[in-house]
Amino acid sequence: MNKVRALACTMATTAMLAVPIATVAPIVATTPAMAATCGNNASGFNAWKQSFAKEAAGKGIKKRGLQALEGAQYATKTIAADRNQKSFKYSLEKFMQVRGANTIVSQGKSKKKADARFFANMEAKYGVPAGPLLAIHGMETGFGRFTGNTNMVSAAATLAYDCRRSEFFTGHLLAALKLVDRGVINSNTRGAAHAELGHTQFLAGNVLKYGVDGDGNGRLDLNNKYDALASTANFLRAHGWRKGGGYQKGEVNYRAIQGWNAAGVYQQAIAIMAKQIDG
Repeated sequence: MNKVRALACTMATTAMLAVPIATVAPIVATTPAMAATCGNNASGFNAWKQSFAKEAAGKGIKKRGLQALEGAQYATKTIAADRNQKSFKYSLEKFMQVRGANTIVSQGKSKKKADARFFANMEAKYGVPAGPLLAIHGMETGFGRFTGNTNMVSAAATLAYDCRRSEFFTGHLLAALKLVDRGVINSNTRGAAHAELGHTQFLAGNVLKYGVDGDGNGRLDLNNKYDALASTANFLRAHGWRKGGGYQKGEVNYRAIQGWNAAGVYQQAIAIMAKQIDG
């Protein structure tokens, strides 16, 4: 395996473990006391699904969404990933090395040049320059090389059932079922371990709230890089991004980067790589 490919594989593997925050605040409101009982292993999952299906129907989830929930399987790999997010404990230098920062910057510069018109449009519309968008794109999926191989509905259902963060992921599960009802995703859609979707790894609730059609074809598809990048720019703007402002630590737009992911080492890495890409 050559060096570049090895770095790409490393980025892809660690990207599966990162929960973009698009994750810190639940997007879909949920009832704090849910009738469905959470669990810490697979034994109660099917009973939980039956109970949760009644609640989901009461919240407006329709036939396709309920069928997707019925078909969801307990995702053991999701639970393993949720318990094993080691890279966020690294020093900044080690984190950037493991995540392939030099490769992200080099490829990001090339992609910025190749898609100059698109990124100029993004900055004009949302105020966000190319650097942060490309740094996130590279960090999350190696520029789309690996967007995940976990069933999205199963992952979301497993995390909503799991007691560790049940309340938080319940909102994203309901959002995923709404996306199935609307035809944005289906019961077979694949994503990353924490049910993140597409090129920049959006959780379902954030797809509902910030997802936009970036290529103008009239449909939303986060596995389309232009839709994913435009949605990311929309997310950052919604989290306070100010056009023309700085985005290094301590500057006005750093807070929007903090909105994307809660890990300080991730935030710093994005800001540093973005500045290098923007030049």
